[in-house]
Amino acid sequence: MKRYNITVNGKTYDVAVEEAETDSVVSAAPVQATPAATPAPAATVAEGTKVSAPMPGTILDIKVSVGDTVSEGAPLFVLEAMKMENDVNAPCSGKIASVNTTKGSSVETGTVLAVIQ
Repeated sequence: MKRYNITVNGKTYDVAVEEAETDSVVSAAPVQATPAATPAPAATVAEGTKVSAPMPGTILDIKVSVGDTVSEGAPLFVLEAMKMENDVNAPCSGKIASVNTTKGSSVETGTVLAVIQ
């Protein structure tokens, strides 16, 4: 047996793998390939300055709505990451053209949260 440490989604697992005997014969039946599913179309993002998630986390609060006028540095979202609450602030002044997330959503780094025009 060989032991390996495998990390999946940040969690490490200790895995033991048994080696097959070299004298054994392995046969496999042909497998019919299944075409990959067509990905869903991406959500339409409005034109303007995109406000992206700076790190992966969960959206705890949305402080703006479409049509709100914001000034540079104003808090737009509260993002929980690594048990800490982080404000996502407006990179520029303008009007909120779209809000592309919902409260409680999990987001990845770079996910567009809103667009400011």
